[in-house]
Amino acid sequence: MANVNREIQELLADYGVALRDGCLPSFLKSLTREEARAIRESEDFWEATEMVRLMNGAGFADKVVTPDVGLFISRVDAAIVSRQKKATASTRSPSRNRVNL
Repeated sequence: MANVNREIQELLADYGVALRDGCLPSFLKSLTREEARAIRESEDFWEATEMVRLMNGAGFADKVVTPDVGLFISRVDAAIVSRQKKATASTRSPSRNRVNL
């Protein structure tokens, strides 16, 4: 059987593509036991992945979308106000709780 394990350079290229496409779990699942061992033991691979991350971040920085939390905060505020209103509406005076016979 032929050696199907990718070299470190090929693994790095595949990692860069997976990072760009947002499919790192698929990349990790594709590793053979020998490839995973080679990655774990290679300091060059980890240094190169850090460079790939930086380049990927710089290359796609203008396309990064940060979530707007304003809507979330306004919903939380509305829920708090609603709970406060319910709490004050449900309080009864002690005279209402007495039963007159």
